[in-house]
Amino acid sequence: MEQTLIILKPDAVSRGLSGEIIKRFEQAGLKIVAGRFQKVDRELAGKHYPADRESFLRGMGQKTLENYEKMGADPVKMLGSKDTLEIGKMIREWLIDYITSAPVLALVLEAPHAVELVRKIGGHTLPLLSPPGTIRGDFAYDSSFLANTAKRAIKNLVHASGSVEEAKYEIPLWFKASEIHAYERVEEKVMR
Repeated sequence: MEQTLIILKPDAVSRGLSGEIIKRFEQAGLKIVAGRFQKVDRELAGKHYPADRESFLRGMGQKTLENYEKMGADPVKMLGSKDTLEIGKMIREWLIDYITSAPVLALVLEAPHAVELVRKIGGHTLPLLSPPGTIRGDFAYDSSFLANTAKRAIKNLVHASGSVEEAKYEIPLWFKASEIHAYERVEEKVMR
């Protein structure tokens, strides 16, 4: 069994998609073992998007540069830099601004291969690359280019832990061990 963190971001909550998103995870056999509806403060947001995760920051910066190249846009002109780390730091600030802008719904989901399953159901983090049938493919319509041009985070509905290690880091940020509950769902009996 694995556990993973998902966060229904402000755009999911404000668009009334929380129930539909949770339904998709539950129908796939993922079990909710913790949940909280909250307004995120900057301290928690800063820990969730840590400034010292250079590979995470550079990865966001690299994706942004690739997107700008595809669009024929000049990142230096639009963002002031071509350095992946500097761009990643900018995006980190946009992410913090966004996740603290309105309430979110944070959940811990549990299932075999939970991290991979949640990421498949969620779809690609860039809505344009998410296939129909995924949460982002069906409901997200934002563009990374538009978001970067407006100097804001991409409104892609959900955050999902990217790996088992990331989930093990993120879950304790959002939930105490006593807030994570063990119980058996009906289909678990069938799978024995």
